[in-house]
Amino acid sequence: MANKQEKELLPAYLVVGDDALKREAVMKRMRMRLEKLGDLSFNSDTFDGSQCSGIDIVSACNTVPFASQKRLVQVNAADKLRKAGVDAVCDYLKNANTTTVLMLLAEKLAKNTKLYKTVSSLGADAVIDCAQPKSYKMQAHVRAMAPTHGITMTDDAAAKLIELVGTDTVRLDNEIKKLASAHRGSDAVNVNEVIALVADTSVVKPWEFVDAFAARNMVKCLNYLPKVGDSSPIALLSMSTSKIRELMCAQSLLASGGSTAQIASELGVPEWKVKNHAQWARRFSESDLRRALISSMHTEQKMKSGTPADAALRDWVVNTLAK
Repeated sequence: MANKQEKELLPAYLVVGDDALKREAVMKRMRMRLEKLGDLSFNSDTFDGSQCSGIDIVSACNTVPFASQKRLVQVNAADKLRKAGVDAVCDYLKNANTTTVLMLLAEKLAKNTKLYKTVSSLGADAVIDCAQPKSYKMQAHVRAMAPTHGITMTDDAAAKLIELVGTDTVRLDNEIKKLASAHRGSDAVNVNEVIALVADTSVVKPWEFVDAFAARNMVKCLNYLPKVGDSSPIALLSMSTSKIRELMCAQSLLASGGSTAQIASELGVPEWKVKNHAQWARRFSESDLRRALISSMHTEQKMKSGTPADAALRDWVVNTLAK
């Protein structure tokens, strides 16, 4: 890190990834470095990429710093910039103002997009990866976060914290901080402390529910249902139905000796997206999937004819996943 800080600052950086805590840490380090060069209170601007124009961003970038060597321009949700905004920023970066550091923050931005390619061309350090750890590594990641607040955690405690809070690293960090302030002694924080002090505020992403459905994990699906805040029951039904069709395709290919690569090719998706399809497909019989597909149509009709959507979806999940 010390070596990186000695390098000359680039005119722009793309801070991309779904780990909000990492993005915050990157911005904190950048601000600390720039504050050594002058007063940022007079030399910084912050924009919301979903609302601002490219002209506003470029104008701020071209502003001369006041009593400082550098200015900071921060664009949150840079992945939400409209095409005109992206074009304006990319044109600016062809001849960027050397007294401004432009920080573009995004949760997701494909490598083949114009903005990603333009920023990455500025240098090897221009793109800062803030991707969240994979789900299977999240428990270890939480345990690694705990010592920064002066405590350690057991495996069970870390797993329970993730279950109650979710995978948002900012929220996890806040809860770990709360656990640390209440913890006494040098022993590791245990699962009972987590249960006593942490409220269940987790939010489940729709794809997590659908993956649990495809894995035929009824208990997890029923636990997830009240926590999927971003999708309606009819949307979850639609996504689950699409997954059923994918598993039917996988079953057919596997029966004739097909591979994961062939499943991906048939579905027109990257191979990593179907890495679990073979094992999921084997958890259902052909008739199970066919009945599930037919019953999904009846469930949709119930939802549209007045049956409470939550109840209809829950009944369909139970009937479909029951063995």
